[in-house]
Amino acid sequence: MFSFFKKSKPVETLGDFIHTDMHSHLLPGIDDGADDLTESLKMLTRFVELGYKKAILTPHIMGDSYKNTPEGIREKLNLVKENSKHLNIEIEAAAEYYVDDILYNNIQKGIEILTFGAKKYVLIETSYINEASYLNHVTFELISKGFTPIIAHPERYTYMYGNFNKYMELFDRGLLFQLNINSLAGYYSPMAQKISEKLIDNKMIHFLGTDCHSMKHTEIITKVKSLKYYNKLRDLPLLNNTL
Repeated sequence: MFSFFKKSKPVETLGDFIHTDMHSHLLPGIDDGADDLTESLKMLTRFVELGYKKAILTPHIMGDSYKNTPEGIREKLNLVKENSKHLNIEIEAAAEYYVDDILYNNIQKGIEILTFGAKKYVLIETSYINEASYLNHVTFELISKGFTPIIAHPERYTYMYGNFNKYMELFDRGLLFQLNINSLAGYYSPMAQKISEKLIDNKMIHFLGTDCHSMKHTEIITKVKSLKYYNKLRDLPLLNNTL
């Protein structure tokens, strides 16, 4: 008869496990993420509801498609900061760099590269379909200059699907891997989900990221918590909470 007064078990949020997201596209009007400040604040509010205490916003810097600069990114970051003071979340900005000859030349020239964390992490991505001819050059230059490259969502690169040794080679060379949360729900493709699970089984994930572009992405994230492989991530020494 006293069960009515028992406290219900608190609902777990992502923030009970991961306090910091390090890959998202919440800055307004700067890439294929948030269209405007209103959408940015809606997504940031949802991050707070999901339990995040910190978000590192990483707009694309990609050749001729998204010619973002550190100065432009900081300007957008300051705009969001100024309008999100009522939210209990810390925000920073870096970038998601597309691996190509432009990035390679910029690194060689000493042009500013946006980083996060004490180990000067740099988030990079390649084409989903074609192997990046500059990947070895870019990662070598980054590491030799004291940066720590993180390859974004490796589970989404179809050119590696037929040969898991390609993942092993990158991992053994010291590249860190960032998994997209929604990949665990098969959001991108069944094969991306399968690769995600194999990377987790082989303990090859260093960071978990939302790669959030829209409110739709935040809704899918809430469904992932009940999945077997989400819980398997708890056994890995993820680095999100060191940021």
